[in-house]
Amino acid sequence: MTAIRPFALALDRLTSVGLRPTRQRMALARLLFESGDRHLTAEQLYDEAVSAHMPVSLATVYNTLHQFTEAGLLREVVVEAGRSYFDTNTSSHHHFFDQRRGYLIDIPGNVLEGIDLPTPPEGMRITRVDMVIHMQPALSGEEADASGAERADANGAESRRAA
Repeated sequence: MTAIRPFALALDRLTSVGLRPTRQRMALARLLFESGDRHLTAEQLYDEAVSAHMPVSLATVYNTLHQFTEAGLLREVVVEAGRSYFDTNTSSHHHFFDQRRGYLIDIPGNVLEGIDLPTPPEGMRITRVDMVIHMQPALSGEEADASGAERADANGAESRRAA
């Protein structure tokens, strides 16, 4: 029985896309890819690296994530200005984004089948469609009533200021 080297998966992934397997890339690749498909921020990966006693800076984590993305090992999912997640699942799919808890949930890529996409400008072609649906917990009946009353009060105050 042949034993699998601890870094074999990471090494195979990096070399398959032409990235040099440096010590830090190998360590971060292990953290990223040996736990199955996942979504995480650079800060979350940095925290995992620190917990695993890996000597790496946050800047190195950012640089490595962007190198992995450019090489096709990751997808960057921008949920709002200045807030990105990195997805180890590079297949065609979309996401729900839980705004309160700050996490992504995969949506199968085929949900856009049958939707008419706009025609791109002349000389351009659509290469990929990424959809992120932002969500938050639904309000209960009382919370919805209170929230509606707050909006009405705020709108009334705005209307009075405008008059």
